[in-house]
Amino acid sequence: MDKSSLDVEQPHSMGTTIIGVTYNGGVVLGADSRTSTGMYVANRASDKITQLTDNVYVCRSGSEFEFPMGFDYITKRDVRFKAYSKAADSQVVSDYVRYFLHQHTIQLGQPATVKVAASLVRQISYNNKAMLQTGMIVGGWDKYEGGKIYGVPLGGTLLEQPFAIGGSGSSYLYGFFDQAWREGMSHEEAEKLVVTAVSLAIARDGASGGVVRTVTINKDGVKRKFYPGDTLPLWHEEIESVNSLLDIVPAASPDPMVS
Repeated sequence: MDKSSLDVEQPHSMGTTIIGVTYNGGVVLGADSRTSTGMYVANRASDKITQLTDNVYVCRSGSEFEFPMGFDYITKRDVRFKAYSKAADSQVVSDYVRYFLHQHTIQLGQPATVKVAASLVRQISYNNKAMLQTGMIVGGWDKYEGGKIYGVPLGGTLLEQPFAIGGSGSSYLYGFFDQAWREGMSHEEAEKLVVTAVSLAIARDGASGGVVRTVTINKDGVKRKFYPGDTLPLWHEEIESVNSLLDIVPAASPDPMVS
């Protein structure tokens, strides 16, 4: 085995599966909990869902990078400090956004909306796209627009979506969501969808693993849940069957080639 694959000094990578889903009344966010250093699992129970305001949370994926402490990530101007520190890209972004949203709330006398929070994440991600290696999903509820999900992928694009998936495990889930997601789901249906999807990604993606954490946000507040790894349906045989896409889309029947 390549010794570098077990080098614990390598940057931490949140290989990650992160998901945000809207439902009739709010949103459900979900994520796995594995962080890796090369081939070594550095933390099997990390929390990748971070609070930005009382009713807005962000799902984080990304890797570690050296950041100049004291750098203004909004104006991109150096300030007094020249010291350097390592921190997860996504955690630095969320810390800055939380600080600015707190100032926003004090100045306006009311909480920031989900869109404002997502726009700040986008601005910092875009202005520093040459340094950042992170994708994020912002979700929450506000009294103006209700439950909203915004995806901010690598590069700093802002996309409002009914559902968003990200991280290395997301490549296994696009077809599943095309089939399983539907508008107007109940809270129970949305949470079951999120847990099932993260479980499927954990079963297939070596960089995702551990437990599943979910956060439900609606007009009544925020509720966190935790699903231990030994309770997850990790294989397709254990998951309740749904209609196959082959039953929905008629298979093509081309004429055989004749030589």
